[in-house]
Amino acid sequence: MALQMQISVPSLPSSSTLRSRALGGAAAFSQADGSSRGTGTGWSKAVSTAPPAAYSGYRGRRTLSIRPVRSSLDIAAPTVGTVTEVDKDTFWPLVKAAGDKLVVLDMYTQWCGPCKLIAPKYQGLSEKHLDVMFLKLDCNKENRPLAKELGIRVVPTFKILKDGQVVKEVTGAKLDDLVLAIETARSS
Repeated sequence: MALQMQISVPSLPSSSTLRSRALGGAAAFSQADGSSRGTGTGWSKAVSTAPPAAYSGYRGRRTLSIRPVRSSLDIAAPTVGTVTEVDKDTFWPLVKAAGDKLVVLDMYTQWCGPCKLIAPKYQGLSEKHLDVMFLKLDCNKENRPLAKELGIRVVPTFKILKDGQVVKEVTGAKLDDLVLAIETARSS
């Protein structure tokens, strides 16, 4: 006999039925009154520990296949025109994925005044230079090993990488120096 459990969900997509199979169980969404159509707001989630084969008789309903995510790196991808926050686990994979594309890394801390002043200008640079990957690293305790590996001594520090190697460095909140360093690295 399968174990049933009801969980209230405040809002769901307007699809008639959502089924997922995960970890040997299955989940189905339906309205609280038992119907699978309509625009009511009383949605509930029924979770069953029965094996997935128990649901093979439900033909004709829409199904959604959900694949497990192995790690946060599977979904971490920078978006063009934005600044992507990285940590010690995601930084090097993103730099390697960039290939020969230029990467600019802003190393900052939450308490740093100059870091806060240059952050909006750094965001503006990411919107201007669409062929460059812009990353941010908070140099907190969790990311300290990466900050030491990159040789940070002062915040903010901007590292410009090409082919996984540091080619330029700008220390301090010096926007003009950062723009010059990016242009120099792009042309080389």
